[in-house]
Amino acid sequence: MAAARALAVAAPDLLLVFGATPFFESPDLLEALRHAMPDTVVAGCSTAGEIAAREVREGTCAITAVAFGHTTVRAAATPLASMADSRGAGERLARDLPPAGLVAVLVLGTGVRINGSALVRGLQDSLPRGVRISGGLAADGGRFERTWTMGTLGARDDQVVAIGFYGERLAVRQGSFAGWVPFGPARKVTRCVDNILHELDGERALDIYTRYLGDYARDLPASGLLFPFEMVSRNRENRGIFRTILGVNATDGSLILAGEIDPEGYLKLMHSNTERLIDGAESAARAALGEARPAGPSLALLVSCVGRKLVMGNRVEEEVECVADLLGADATIAGFYSNGEIAEGGPPGECRLHNQTMTITLLSER
Repeated sequence: MAAARALAVAAPDLLLVFGATPFFESPDLLEALRHAMPDTVVAGCSTAGEIAAREVREGTCAITAVAFGHTTVRAAATPLASMADSRGAGERLARDLPPAGLVAVLVLGTGVRINGSALVRGLQDSLPRGVRISGGLAADGGRFERTWTMGTLGARDDQVVAIGFYGERLAVRQGSFAGWVPFGPARKVTRCVDNILHELDGERALDIYTRYLGDYARDLPASGLLFPFEMVSRNRENRGIFRTILGVNATDGSLILAGEIDPEGYLKLMHSNTERLIDGAESAARAALGEARPAGPSLALLVSCVGRKLVMGNRVEEEVECVADLLGADATIAGFYSNGEIAEGGPPGECRLHNQTMTITLLSER
């Protein structure tokens, strides 16, 4: 493969591979990359759209070569046996990354049949204190059928991948913001199990949800991307955490969400428009930048939600362009549209699974 040979000239430490599902269904791409760069860590996943520089693409494969001056990279991967194994998968990944000098971890998980918040919790609880975590869940163009990750076990539909970054000169900044607004009242969670929502206000969750969606209900679960839930605390305080629907069970009337739900809390249905989402992406970029841009080159990893992409339609590139304008010409931008976003949020240092959110991880060396 000519592209692999061209990338090999840069002698990268890391290759990030984000692409449509057909690129992962055959071993050809990974074999070509490993043949050309046997000492390079390769990691990636299938997407609902690829982010490269200022563009959002579909049906392509975007490969970003990253070479560090003072940072080393290690990889880990584990099969995901079932959704109930999500926390265990996070714990196994943490054990497989040597702790000495570990600064940050990028995690890429399958985007279906996973409890993303349990994965994050298992990883964070098992890593050394202070290690920064970010990443996302793979996608398949909004179909929610079969997603792929690429890592040390190959390209698989049941694999969770983690990349560890080591070195005291690595600087890591993060930002995340959504841009959704509520409609309808907050409804009490009256029955749920982990990330399976059974009842709201004593009524089957699917019945309430389809009543709100009206004609959109015919296209569930895909149309659920347009109407996520926001989690509200038991004291009815907004938490800024959103949950996307990954599936529905028409038999028992439950909704399968991308992450866990507070069994004592409330949920609000949300909607948005393009302008609000673009403003949210700008807020995420400003949060990642902090007081000033990094001095010198940086890598900006953008993970945004497939639901945002559907709302924005042919204006989706505007959220990437506004981030690129703020980060400046020295930032190399890569990323993807996902089934779930992983970044810090809430208390300092606490990583969470987000949905319907633009998340930015900015890496640079001091």
